[in-house]
Amino acid sequence: MDRGTERDAPPSRGAGNGAGEYAAAGRIPLAVVVVDRDGLVSHWSRGARRLFGAAKEEAIGRAAVDLLPVSGALPDEADDGGAPAYGTYAAYDGLGPDLESSLDGRLSYPAAGRARLTVPEDDRIDVLWWAYPLVGPGRERLLVLAADAGGLRQDSAEEDAEDFAVERIAPAFALHTDFPGADELARRLPEILPSMSVEEGARIVAQVLELGYPVLEFSQNDRVPVTPDWGVPRRAERRARRERAARAAAEGLPVQQDTADEGEDLEYAAVRERLEFLNEVSGRIGTSLDLSRTIIEVSKAVVPRFTDVAGTYLREQVVAGEGFPDGVPDTTTMWHRVALEHTDEPGRWDDVVPVGEAMPFPAHTPFFQCMTTGDPVLVPRISEQMGHAIASQFEKRDIRPLITGRSMLVVPLKARNVVLGFMILLRHPERVEFNDMDRVTGAELAARAGLVLDNARMYTFQESVAETLQDSMLPHIPPHMAGCDIATRYLPGTLLGRVGGDWFDSVKLPGARTALVVGDVMGHGLNSAAMMGQLRTAVQTMAALDLPPAQLLRNLDDLAQRLGETYLATCLYAVYDPIASELHIANAGHIPPVVVRAEDGRSELLELPTGAPIGVGGVPFEAVRVRVEPGDRLLMCTDGLVEVRGEDIGVGLATLCESAAHPAASMDDACDTIIRSLAATFSEAGRGGRKDDVALLMARLNGIEPDDVAEWRLSLDPIEAGRARAVVREQLHDWGLAQLAHTTELLVSELVTNAVRHSHSSPVALRLVRGDTLLCEVDDDDHELPTLLSTGPADEFGRGLRVVSTLAREWGTSRTKTGKTVWFELTLPRR
Repeated sequence: MDRGTERDAPPSRGAGNGAGEYAAAGRIPLAVVVVDRDGLVSHWSRGARRLFGAAKEEAIGRAAVDLLPVSGALPDEADDGGAPAYGTYAAYDGLGPDLESSLDGRLSYPAAGRARLTVPEDDRIDVLWWAYPLVGPGRERLLVLAADAGGLRQDSAEEDAEDFAVERIAPAFALHTDFPGADELARRLPEILPSMSVEEGARIVAQVLELGYPVLEFSQNDRVPVTPDWGVPRRAERRARRERAARAAAEGLPVQQDTADEGEDLEYAAVRERLEFLNEVSGRIGTSLDLSRTIIEVSKAVVPRFTDVAGTYLREQVVAGEGFPDGVPDTTTMWHRVALEHTDEPGRWDDVVPVGEAMPFPAHTPFFQCMTTGDPVLVPRISEQMGHAIASQFEKRDIRPLITGRSMLVVPLKARNVVLGFMILLRHPERVEFNDMDRVTGAELAARAGLVLDNARMYTFQESVAETLQDSMLPHIPPHMAGCDIATRYLPGTLLGRVGGDWFDSVKLPGARTALVVGDVMGHGLNSAAMMGQLRTAVQTMAALDLPPAQLLRNLDDLAQRLGETYLATCLYAVYDPIASELHIANAGHIPPVVVRAEDGRSELLELPTGAPIGVGGVPFEAVRVRVEPGDRLLMCTDGLVEVRGEDIGVGLATLCESAAHPAASMDDACDTIIRSLAATFSEAGRGGRKDDVALLMARLNGIEPDDVAEWRLSLDPIEAGRARAVVREQLHDWGLAQLAHTTELLVSELVTNAVRHSHSSPVALRLVRGDTLLCEVDDDDHELPTLLSTGPADEFGRGLRVVSTLAREWGTSRTKTGKTVWFELTLPRR
């Protein structure tokens, strides 16, 4: 795995062959070790094997403190069969915390140090190490880099070389410092990291490069690469200054107060404090994938510790949760002020710069410079002139008193090299100005915040897409169908899986009947949803053909076989006839429905032939007829409502029956009661929350009274059209619907005339049904369905259906066992 620079270093003991880093004469081999959150080694490079003497197979899974240079002695042979140790370690002091502090998680910032490895019957080895804490969702907690200081010794006497290695070489960090080898370091680091996903590897590399590069320091002036002046103080320089001061004091000479040590210690503390601050902020932001909450977290994380005012602006597409913004921002780009945190008196900023306002930024402003270049912009103090230029875009609101004289830092919120937004950070005039170190800290803060915001943006976008897809696939069922009232519920299984394969539907059928459907494609995600969409469409199409339930399921099974063998589905298909007060039901591997009897409030699971799931193939389906009474309720659902992993489904079905029998003020209340009862049952059983999707359909079967139905049989004689008009007119007067008589007579005359003309032998059936609408049906024994025709002035036929289509609220045709049905509906007059 480690394609390092073995050819660059002699294969001597204590010199590994991991990816090379930089030394005065070129490269030195580097040992690379990754430690997980349990303190165990998860990656052990070949360089680590050669430097520390343990093979990869022996090191992986062992405690890192047993293998790396921490204070204490290691046994010559491990008693537990682990990697044999071949020496003892003694950690040097005076250079900050030791490696053990990083290994046990006490340090949340990078550390560096030296340790001396004493090898039996061999020279001692001076080990330089760097430790990088890793944050994020992965298992990796710490990246440790180590090198043999002997590789840097110059050709000199052994004693001098030892002194050079021990006293004049110190590891350090170059934070955010460009140097000639940085690009190569960034390129080579992925080669020595563990074999993991691209995303995890990129995350670790990004953190290492953001926290700092490994540095080897030589004497006072030679450093490879160059570290900032505020880097880790050099021990040799401190000791030399102390020795000079001691000699001057011994000779009675005046001793000049040397504040260099104090200054360097303060600088070291400042670096440490910044790293701790960034680590703290990283832990406070991104606690959820909610975009609004993430925005507030990012703004609150920097006030008041880093700044006194923090305003967050995002591009319009980000706020809307849409796709990734295209192109470089310009003067027309709208920026939404999404958050504003400050330490001023309450309300001071609210009227002048309210949250929610959208505005563009002119090219002459530092904000435009930040969002177009993607780099932080530092303004030590906002002058009167700049304050006036910034305030000019706020029209009648004078923002100058709020910003003039303050120090300002504008940092971009970027992800994948695209500016999503920016933060305006302001400090009070009496507070120290932002400096270059603050610019670096702000850029690092913004980089982390940008990634968190982009994650939230992508989740919001994906959630929106999923909800749109789910809404488009689930039907919007009217609450009232012929002879029944319907209520439905759909609940996604998890917040991250809002698309599933559960569905429900209702289809209007001839004869005032209604088809009620509930199905469940096994699995989750877009593929299951796509399969569900195909099956639901197929059910609607076949239901419109008025296929019997068992035949419909058989055809659906054949279709699923042609679509592929990847998915299975269960389905429950019921046809409710409100005139006959009957349910005709077939089942394909689905949980049975529940019927709640209106007479005594008793609920029961209907015993149906189970059948095999859709997609199994070659299995027959059976249908049964169930007698119902007006007021009975039918409850159909998917197994996500009644089944939880580790719990008997019988418990859920029993709770379903019990909760369905509870009286409720409305259908919606009844659905909510059922869902709450099932959730409470599984919660009390300690089974946790529901993981599967839920589709629930409840229908109150009101029926249609016999007095609201009128039927006639008409012979195959053209004169029957006149008789049809007469009986319809009389019936409508009896029902108090005389206002509809003229239109109904006209449309009935057209349908009966066509039926008499095309029928073969059987009489024509005419039926009127009074419900929420006035339904008229005409049946004949001809199987050819009529269609609308384009007619000209001289055409003798073809105008009948055109009249029906124009005057009727709704009309349609369907095939029956004996022929066809042509029907139309009219809206009842208001009472």
